[in-house]
Amino acid sequence: MKIRAILLGLVMAGLSAGAAAAEPIVIKFSHVVATDTPKGKAAEKFKELAEQYTNGAVKVEVYPNSTLYKDKEEMEALQLGAVQMLAPSLAKFGPLGVREFEVFDLPYIFNGYEALHKVTKGEVGRKLLDKLEPRGIKGLAYWDNGFKSFSLNSPIRTPDDLKGKKMRIQSSKVIEEQMRELKALPQVMAFSETYQALQTGVVDGTENPHSNLYTQKMHEVQKHMILTDHGYLGYAVITNKKFWDGLPADVRAQLEKAMAEATDYANEIAKAENDKALEAVRASGKTEIYTPTEAERKAFIKALLPVHKKMASRVGADTIQSIYEATGFNPAAF
Repeated sequence: MKIRAILLGLVMAGLSAGAAAAEPIVIKFSHVVATDTPKGKAAEKFKELAEQYTNGAVKVEVYPNSTLYKDKEEMEALQLGAVQMLAPSLAKFGPLGVREFEVFDLPYIFNGYEALHKVTKGEVGRKLLDKLEPRGIKGLAYWDNGFKSFSLNSPIRTPDDLKGKKMRIQSSKVIEEQMRELKALPQVMAFSETYQALQTGVVDGTENPHSNLYTQKMHEVQKHMILTDHGYLGYAVITNKKFWDGLPADVRAQLEKAMAEATDYANEIAKAENDKALEAVRASGKTEIYTPTEAERKAFIKALLPVHKKMASRVGADTIQSIYEATGFNPAAF
């Protein structure tokens, strides 16, 4: 009787262990933008592929639109292990002490996607991601959003049109300097609070890729936009290093495969989504969209290039130079 009870106990323990082993590994993936943005769609694609390739051994829970953590909270939550994956904008790494990432915020340093991808898909980009590891963060990939345009409730044709305007920016010393170079007044503010701030006049304008402007309905409270493509907004997909390193090797390999495919998808749709959003803004009739002439574009470049030199001591002159070399950018041409 006693042996029977012991055997039964062992069987039950085995069943419990089996049930526990069958529990999926949960990855909470938090981000601050809408589901129908390039980042939102890419996060959903990663969820789909990760769950498929691991045969359900991993469950990805995506939390869009700051529903889990806001801009300022999410990085700490990742480091503490409260969330396993984020895709913050590249400017967010400056406050962590990895200021080299702020090189991505320099105005006009990338002349389009081809130049950009020479960095994000190359050695320079990989070396930057590696700098996150001492902070307990593993960099997995770069995801594009797009190139930014300025918006206001008054027409923008020249750099002087931004003078004295309160411009919402994300937290970035480089973008602060960019706005000061234009004699605008930079206002650091969470992305989720921007629409209301524009609506109530707390800020006058902003800079955004078109998909962010449209999906957050900012075009409803901005009468004018100029297609400057002056700056790039992209993301680094990151995970808690301890969590990542602790995954079974086979699971990690499948997640790396899912991430590589989700990254290709993200970067393929980024431009298309931004073009689509721009047409939707145009069709709404709420925002007048202006395309600058070549001379007007050069005036913006000339006005903003001094930011590169002013930020060299912060970002690292060698980091800036490595991007010039990777992309073929020549500031002397302007």
